[in-house]
Amino acid sequence: MDPIDGADLAKDTTVGFILAAQSRDHSVYYCDQSQLYVHNGQGAAVYAQIRIDPASSIPLEIGPLEQSHLSSFDTVWMRKDPPVDRAYLHATHILDLVDDATLVVNSPDGVRFANEKLYAQLFPELCPETYVSRDSKELLHQIRKRSGDTVLKPIDGHGGAGIFVVSSDDRNAASVVETLTENGRRWIIAQEYIPAARTGDKRIILLDGEIRGAIIRVPQDDENRGNIHVGGQVEHIELSKRDRAICDAVGPRLKKDGLWFVGLDIIGDYLTEINVTSPTGIREISELTGVDIGLEYVDWVQQRLRS
Repeated sequence: MDPIDGADLAKDTTVGFILAAQSRDHSVYYCDQSQLYVHNGQGAAVYAQIRIDPASSIPLEIGPLEQSHLSSFDTVWMRKDPPVDRAYLHATHILDLVDDATLVVNSPDGVRFANEKLYAQLFPELCPETYVSRDSKELLHQIRKRSGDTVLKPIDGHGGAGIFVVSSDDRNAASVVETLTENGRRWIIAQEYIPAARTGDKRIILLDGEIRGAIIRVPQDDENRGNIHVGGQVEHIELSKRDRAICDAVGPRLKKDGLWFVGLDIIGDYLTEINVTSPTGIREISELTGVDIGLEYVDWVQQRLRS
């Protein structure tokens, strides 16, 4: 995961998992991406045992550094935020070298395959009209021919970074496209803007392909993005039949690809993203509904290890 000393102990999803594992009397160890290595064909790491107690005068305790093959653990959870860059991909290759008896969540192969912006395009019938390119002229053509607005976003972004909404006659559209594509060097997504985005985007947590909870993230009045990181307000939401149908359609493929803990983003009636690297939202769901997805996740891991 990312450096734990920078985590919000009250809100962070990974911290929620750690607290859940502690409540089931499990020992938890932590390392960051740079501490992974390979020894004689085995994925290994330098790590430290940690214990978190937000109510304590010392809320985070980090033990001395140790090292071993990762196969000495029952399970390894990769909770590293994007970008999925070269270092991130190399980390997944190291996790490929962990013995099959150790459960790695999510599957390194699945994480490599499932770009969070593009994986949803396996289900185009569930998504808004979407065009992906690095050709500025063609992207601009897609914007100009659309009657409504267009959302532009990088395919490797996260947390709402680099997202723009432009109209078909926006005089800044060409400049925005050139900036996002870095003059044709990076692919970006041009996606139909869904007006329901003004009322919020839904984050639905799936565990082993099944719905476990949901929230809606409502943007501030002066924002198009509902991401929590940029000030979106979180509310409970009851899922519609369409929401559930989307989850039912996507769930089996997630299981097939070893993507066991996933966050779907839905705006209105449309699937927009499938988050597989480090989905968030379980602490907010717990606060709003009393459902502890962290405990459900730990119990699922225990059951899978026994089976």
